[in-house]
Amino acid sequence: MLLLVRIVVNWLADRLANICAFICAFTVCLLVVGLFSLSCAGYSALADTSIPSSNQPSSNQPSSNQPSSDIPPANIHWSYQNETGPAHWASLDTAFESCGSGQSQSPINVTATTSTDLVNPDFHYQAVPLNLLNNGHTVKVPYAPGSYMTLDGIRYNLLQFHFHSPSEHAVEGQLWDAELHLVHQNDVGALAVVAVLLKESKHPEGIQPEDAYNNIGQNLPNKAGDKIRTQTTINAHNLLPSQATTYRYTGSLTTPPCSESVTWLVMTDPVELPSAVLKRYRQLLNNNNRPLQRLNNRTVQMDISL
Repeated sequence: MLLLVRIVVNWLADRLANICAFICAFTVCLLVVGLFSLSCAGYSALADTSIPSSNQPSSNQPSSNQPSSDIPPANIHWSYQNETGPAHWASLDTAFESCGSGQSQSPINVTATTSTDLVNPDFHYQAVPLNLLNNGHTVKVPYAPGSYMTLDGIRYNLLQFHFHSPSEHAVEGQLWDAELHLVHQNDVGALAVVAVLLKESKHPEGIQPEDAYNNIGQNLPNKAGDKIRTQTTINAHNLLPSQATTYRYTGSLTTPPCSESVTWLVMTDPVELPSAVLKRYRQLLNNNNRPLQRLNNRTVQMDISL
């Protein structure tokens, strides 16, 4: 009888051990599957933000990316026309209130400037791969880390540049064919934007920056959501005029949420481009310029140094 009990107990112990081993193996399998799923999700997220290696349009929807680190809620649609245009930005969301109530808004008509001998910004731009994104509001070129400018002894890293047509800023009431914005940010988050005014060249061969602008113009993504990775590089220094003097004032982002305390440097000399190059920008950008804003009590300084 005792022998029989021992046999039963041993049999139960073996079965229990097998059950425990099965439970442990099953738990490990669940953990492996869970980790694999997370890895796939992470890869998918990265793949969704990457830029295709060809010039073929992607199927992504228009983005709400802005020309700075200030990004409005993704579900708030704004545009440059009709009920979601600039006149209505402030009412679209409470995050956009500055678009209507701000007292230091951009862009402005540059006039009645105060001439001052200012230290020119010092540009330290490097060549980076030329990747482009049409976010539904503009064509943006993200800039790889390492390029920057120094302004009054402070380093501002170049984040990206993008385009507007016609220009957003005016000089003595004159708008230009297009405008380039190079967006910078310092270590404490303050923004500085360098604006380059673009106009049609009266010279048949254009001038030095023609090749850089033409390189971008030939690769402009046509539809909102399109991302393009080219096989070429771009150096933002080649987009600047030879003269480094600027108009300077304190303003805001020119797109929602219209955040203020942005340092603006509008280059005094425009860059001239052949009409064929400018035509590509004008056709694609299609009046993505915010109307001029009141100067109020601000002062615009004009650099007269060489």
